[in-house]
Amino acid sequence: MIWVARFSPVIILALTFSSGAGFCKDARADLEQSEETSAPTTPRLYLDVSATYASIPASSFATGFRNSFSLANLTSLSAQSVALSLPVTVDVSDRLSIYAGLNTYASRSEGYSWSSMVVDSWSAGFQFVAYEQNGGHFPSVTVQSTYTQSISGVISASGTGSVVELGYALNEDETYGLLAGVKYANIMIDSAALKVGSSTIGYAGAYYQWPQNWKLTGRLGLQAFEGANLGSLLQVKSFTLPIIRLDLDRMTDDDQIRFGMTAEVTWSPNPVFQLTVRTPITLR
Repeated sequence: MIWVARFSPVIILALTFSSGAGFCKDARADLEQSEETSAPTTPRLYLDVSATYASIPASSFATGFRNSFSLANLTSLSAQSVALSLPVTVDVSDRLSIYAGLNTYASRSEGYSWSSMVVDSWSAGFQFVAYEQNGGHFPSVTVQSTYTQSISGVISASGTGSVVELGYALNEDETYGLLAGVKYANIMIDSAALKVGSSTIGYAGAYYQWPQNWKLTGRLGLQAFEGANLGSLLQVKSFTLPIIRLDLDRMTDDDQIRFGMTAEVTWSPNPVFQLTVRTPITLR
Protein backbone atom coordinates (compact mmCIF):
# COMPACT_ATOMS: atom_id res chain seq x y z
CA MET A 1 0.00 0.00 0.00
CA ILE A 2 3.01 2.29 -0.03
CA TRP A 3 1.90 3.46 -3.49
CA VAL A 4 -0.41 5.93 -1.77
CA ALA A 5 2.63 8.01 -0.85
CA ARG A 6 3.82 11.31 -2.28
CA PHE A 7 0.40 12.84 -1.97
CA SER A 8 -1.81 10.05 -3.24
CA PRO A 9 -4.47 10.98 -5.83
CA VAL A 10 -8.01 11.67 -4.71
CA ILE A 11 -10.05 8.50 -5.02
CA ILE A 12 -13.40 9.23 -6.64
CA LEU A 13 -16.12 6.63 -6.42
CA ALA A 14 -19.67 6.79 -7.75
CA LEU A 15 -22.24 7.13 -5.01
CA THR A 16 -25.52 5.36 -5.65
CA PHE A 17 -28.67 6.26 -3.78
CA SER A 18 -31.79 4.14 -3.73
CA SER A 19 -35.18 4.74 -2.24
CA GLY A 20 -38.29 2.66 -1.82
CA ALA A 21 -41.85 3.71 -2.40
CA GLY A 22 -44.69 2.93 0.01
CA PHE A 23 -48.46 3.17 -0.05
CA CYS A 24 -49.78 6.65 0.69
CA LYS A 25 -53.18 8.24 0.16
CA ASP A 26 -51.80 11.73 -0.45
CA ALA A 27 -49.52 11.87 -3.53
CA ARG A 28 -48.62 15.51 -2.87
CA ALA A 29 -47.35 14.65 0.61
CA ASP A 30 -45.20 11.92 -0.93
CA LEU A 31 -43.66 14.43 -3.37
CA GLU A 32 -42.89 16.98 -0.65
CA GLN A 33 -41.28 14.30 1.51
CA SER A 34 -39.17 13.11 -1.43
CA GLU A 35 -37.96 16.66 -2.17
CA GLU A 36 -37.07 17.21 1.47
CA THR A 37 -35.12 13.94 1.64
CA SER A 38 -33.15 14.64 -1.53
CA ALA A 39 -32.35 18.27 -0.68
CA PRO A 40 -28.58 18.81 -0.35
CA THR A 41 -27.21 19.51 3.09
CA THR A 42 -24.92 22.46 3.82
CA PRO A 43 -21.26 21.38 4.16
CA ARG A 44 -19.95 21.56 7.73
CA LEU A 45 -17.19 24.17 8.18
CA TYR A 46 -14.99 24.20 11.28
CA LEU A 47 -11.53 24.99 12.63
CA ASP A 48 -10.00 21.67 13.70
CA VAL A 49 -7.70 22.92 16.46
CA SER A 50 -5.09 20.55 17.89
CA ALA A 51 -2.18 21.17 20.28
CA THR A 52 0.66 18.66 20.70
CA TYR A 53 3.33 18.42 23.36
CA ALA A 54 6.35 16.20 22.62
CA SER A 55 9.27 15.03 24.72
CA ILE A 56 12.17 14.02 22.45
CA PRO A 57 15.28 12.20 23.78
CA ALA A 58 18.76 13.03 22.52
CA SER A 59 19.64 11.88 18.99
CA SER A 60 16.02 11.04 18.13
CA PHE A 61 13.70 12.33 15.41
CA ALA A 62 10.00 12.90 16.12
CA THR A 63 8.32 10.71 13.52
CA GLY A 64 5.01 8.94 13.97
CA PHE A 65 1.32 9.23 13.07
CA ARG A 66 1.24 13.06 13.00
CA ASN A 67 1.10 14.58 9.54
CA SER A 68 2.71 17.92 10.37
CA PHE A 69 6.43 18.20 10.99
CA SER A 70 9.01 20.79 11.95
CA LEU A 71 12.71 20.85 11.15
CA ALA A 72 13.27 24.01 13.17
CA ASN A 73 15.62 24.01 16.14
CA LEU A 74 16.93 20.50 15.46
CA THR A 75 19.62 19.34 17.86
CA SER A 76 21.29 16.15 19.06
CA LEU A 77 20.31 17.16 22.62
CA SER A 78 17.09 16.10 24.33
CA ALA A 79 14.26 18.53 23.65
CA GLN A 80 10.63 19.43 24.27
CA SER A 81 8.25 20.95 21.75
CA VAL A 82 4.76 22.40 21.51
CA ALA A 83 2.95 22.46 18.15
CA LEU A 84 -0.41 24.03 17.33
CA SER A 85 -2.27 23.01 14.17
CA LEU A 86 -5.11 25.20 12.84
CA PRO A 87 -6.62 23.68 9.67
CA VAL A 88 -9.91 25.01 8.34
CA THR A 89 -11.89 21.87 7.51
CA VAL A 90 -14.91 21.35 5.27
CA ASP A 91 -16.97 18.17 5.53
CA VAL A 92 -18.15 18.15 1.92
CA SER A 93 -20.19 15.01 2.61
CA ASP A 94 -20.36 12.18 5.12
CA ARG A 95 -17.47 10.57 3.24
CA LEU A 96 -15.21 13.43 2.11
CA SER A 97 -13.43 16.14 4.14
CA ILE A 98 -10.86 18.63 2.86
CA TYR A 99 -8.67 20.88 4.99
CA ALA A 100 -5.92 23.51 4.86
CA GLY A 101 -4.29 25.68 7.49
CA LEU A 102 -1.23 26.86 9.38
CA ASN A 103 1.01 25.06 11.90
CA THR A 104 2.92 26.79 14.70
CA TYR A 105 5.86 25.44 16.65
CA ALA A 106 8.04 26.20 19.67
CA SER A 107 10.80 24.10 21.24
CA ARG A 108 13.34 23.97 24.04
CA SER A 109 16.59 22.01 23.91
CA GLU A 110 18.45 20.81 26.98
CA GLY A 111 20.25 23.75 28.57
CA TYR A 112 18.37 26.36 26.52
CA SER A 113 15.17 28.34 27.05
CA TRP A 114 11.97 27.99 25.01
CA SER A 115 12.02 29.49 21.53
CA SER A 116 9.26 31.84 20.41
CA MET A 117 6.11 30.31 18.95
CA VAL A 118 6.29 30.82 15.19
CA VAL A 119 4.21 29.81 12.17
CA ASP A 120 6.60 27.28 10.66
CA SER A 121 4.51 25.52 7.99
CA TRP A 122 1.17 25.17 6.22
CA SER A 123 -0.70 21.98 5.37
CA ALA A 124 -3.47 20.89 3.00
CA GLY A 125 -5.11 17.56 2.42
CA PHE A 126 -8.20 15.39 2.38
CA GLN A 127 -9.82 12.40 4.06
CA PHE A 128 -12.09 10.16 2.01
CA VAL A 129 -14.12 7.07 2.91
CA ALA A 130 -13.61 5.06 -0.27
CA TYR A 131 -15.85 2.19 0.85
CA GLU A 132 -18.36 1.82 3.69
CA GLN A 133 -19.03 -1.52 5.36
CA ASN A 134 -22.69 -0.76 6.20
CA GLY A 135 -23.25 -4.16 7.79
CA GLY A 136 -21.56 -6.04 4.98
CA HIS A 137 -18.69 -8.54 5.02
CA PHE A 138 -16.01 -6.18 3.70
CA PRO A 139 -14.34 -3.53 5.92
CA SER A 140 -14.64 0.19 5.39
CA VAL A 141 -11.68 1.79 3.60
CA THR A 142 -10.53 5.31 4.53
CA VAL A 143 -7.81 7.22 2.67
CA GLN A 144 -6.11 10.35 4.02
CA SER A 145 -3.32 12.37 2.42
CA THR A 146 -1.64 15.58 3.60
CA TYR A 147 0.96 17.87 2.03
CA THR A 148 3.02 20.15 4.32
CA GLN A 149 5.36 22.99 3.32
CA SER A 150 7.73 24.73 5.73
CA ILE A 151 7.75 28.54 5.66
CA SER A 152 10.35 29.30 8.35
CA GLY A 153 13.28 27.72 10.13
CA VAL A 154 16.88 26.96 9.29
CA ILE A 155 15.97 24.33 6.68
CA SER A 156 13.37 24.59 3.90
CA ALA A 157 11.43 21.37 3.42
CA SER A 158 8.16 19.85 2.29
CA GLY A 159 6.52 16.58 3.15
CA THR A 160 3.68 14.21 2.36
CA GLY A 161 1.85 11.80 4.62
CA SER A 162 -0.65 9.24 3.33
CA VAL A 163 -2.73 6.69 5.24
CA VAL A 164 -4.93 3.80 4.11
CA GLU A 165 -6.96 2.33 6.99
CA LEU A 166 -9.40 -0.59 7.07
CA GLY A 167 -12.13 -0.65 9.71
CA TYR A 168 -14.27 -3.73 10.35
CA ALA A 169 -17.27 -3.25 12.67
CA LEU A 170 -18.20 -6.27 14.77
CA ASN A 171 -21.80 -5.23 15.51
CA GLU A 172 -24.68 -3.62 13.67
CA ASP A 173 -24.37 -0.27 15.47
CA GLU A 174 -20.61 -0.15 14.63
CA THR A 175 -19.73 0.72 18.22
CA TYR A 176 -16.79 -1.69 18.36
CA GLY A 177 -14.54 -3.23 15.79
CA LEU A 178 -11.05 -3.84 14.41
CA LEU A 179 -8.59 -1.62 12.52
CA ALA A 180 -5.57 -2.17 10.28
CA GLY A 181 -3.64 0.27 8.17
CA VAL A 182 -0.47 1.63 6.60
CA LYS A 183 0.99 5.13 6.75
CA TYR A 184 3.77 6.36 4.48
CA ALA A 185 5.51 9.70 5.07
CA ASN A 186 8.26 11.40 3.11
CA ILE A 187 10.18 14.65 3.71
CA MET A 188 11.97 16.49 0.89
CA ILE A 189 14.74 18.94 1.89
CA ASP A 190 16.02 21.70 -0.40
CA SER A 191 19.63 20.64 0.12
CA ALA A 192 21.69 17.95 -1.57
CA ALA A 193 23.84 17.50 1.55
CA LEU A 194 20.95 16.88 3.96
CA LYS A 195 18.48 14.01 3.93
CA VAL A 196 15.53 12.64 5.91
CA GLY A 197 14.45 9.16 4.88
CA SER A 198 10.90 7.99 4.42
CA SER A 199 8.84 6.45 7.23
CA THR A 200 6.44 3.51 6.84
CA ILE A 201 4.08 2.43 9.63
CA GLY A 202 2.07 -0.78 9.55
CA TYR A 203 -0.40 -1.18 12.39
CA ALA A 204 -3.45 -2.99 13.76
CA GLY A 205 -5.91 -1.94 16.44
CA ALA A 206 -9.43 -1.87 17.79
CA TYR A 207 -12.06 0.60 18.96
CA TYR A 208 -14.99 0.65 21.39
CA GLN A 209 -17.68 3.32 21.82
CA TRP A 210 -19.79 3.50 24.98
CA PRO A 211 -23.50 4.51 24.97
CA GLN A 212 -22.42 7.85 26.50
CA ASN A 213 -20.54 8.55 23.22
CA TRP A 214 -17.03 8.16 24.62
CA LYS A 215 -14.84 6.28 22.13
CA LEU A 216 -11.50 4.56 22.85
CA THR A 217 -9.23 3.55 19.97
CA GLY A 218 -5.90 1.76 20.23
CA ARG A 219 -3.27 1.16 17.54
CA LEU A 220 -0.08 -0.90 17.80
CA GLY A 221 2.41 -1.28 14.99
CA LEU A 222 5.94 -1.15 13.64
CA GLN A 223 7.60 1.88 12.09
CA ALA A 224 10.41 1.51 9.56
CA PHE A 225 12.43 4.74 9.25
CA GLU A 226 15.22 5.12 6.68
CA GLY A 227 17.25 7.46 8.89
CA ALA A 228 18.21 11.13 8.82
CA ASN A 229 21.41 12.98 8.04
CA LEU A 230 21.16 16.65 8.93
CA GLY A 231 24.86 17.32 9.31
CA SER A 232 25.91 18.78 12.65
CA LEU A 233 22.26 19.25 13.67
CA LEU A 234 21.20 15.62 13.89
CA GLN A 235 22.02 12.16 12.58
CA VAL A 236 19.72 9.17 13.11
CA LYS A 237 20.39 5.67 11.79
CA SER A 238 17.66 3.65 10.09
CA PHE A 239 15.50 1.48 12.35
CA THR A 240 12.34 -0.64 12.58
CA LEU A 241 10.76 -0.22 16.01
CA PRO A 242 7.32 -0.29 17.73
CA ILE A 243 4.80 2.52 17.85
CA ILE A 244 1.74 2.83 20.11
CA ARG A 245 -1.20 5.24 19.86
CA LEU A 246 -4.27 5.64 22.09
CA ASP A 247 -7.21 7.95 21.28
CA LEU A 248 -9.99 8.93 23.66
CA ASP A 249 -12.72 10.93 21.90
CA ARG A 250 -16.00 12.46 22.99
CA MET A 251 -18.39 11.93 20.08
CA THR A 252 -21.64 13.65 19.14
CA ASP A 253 -24.85 11.77 18.33
CA ASP A 254 -24.06 12.08 14.60
CA ASP A 255 -20.60 10.55 15.11
CA GLN A 256 -18.55 13.76 14.99
CA ILE A 257 -15.64 14.37 17.35
CA ARG A 258 -16.46 16.98 20.01
CA PHE A 259 -13.23 16.64 21.97
CA GLY A 260 -10.30 14.26 21.74
CA MET A 261 -7.00 13.32 23.37
CA THR A 262 -4.21 11.27 21.79
CA ALA A 263 -1.22 9.70 23.55
CA GLU A 264 1.53 8.32 21.35
CA VAL A 265 4.86 6.62 22.05
CA THR A 266 7.30 6.26 19.16
CA TRP A 267 10.67 4.57 19.43
CA SER A 268 12.92 6.56 17.08
CA PRO A 269 15.20 5.00 18.27
CA ASN A 270 14.64 6.21 21.85
CA PRO A 271 11.02 6.63 23.07
CA VAL A 272 9.41 9.89 21.94
CA PHE A 273 6.26 10.81 23.92
CA GLN A 274 3.54 12.93 22.31
CA LEU A 275 0.25 14.14 23.79
CA THR A 276 -2.33 15.83 21.55
CA VAL A 277 -5.53 17.63 22.56
CA ARG A 278 -8.03 18.29 19.78
CA THR A 279 -11.31 20.15 19.54
CA PRO A 280 -13.23 21.39 16.48
CA ILE A 281 -14.61 24.94 16.55
CA THR A 282 -17.67 25.24 14.31
CA LEU A 283 -17.57 28.14 11.86
CA ARG A 284 -20.78 27.30 10.01
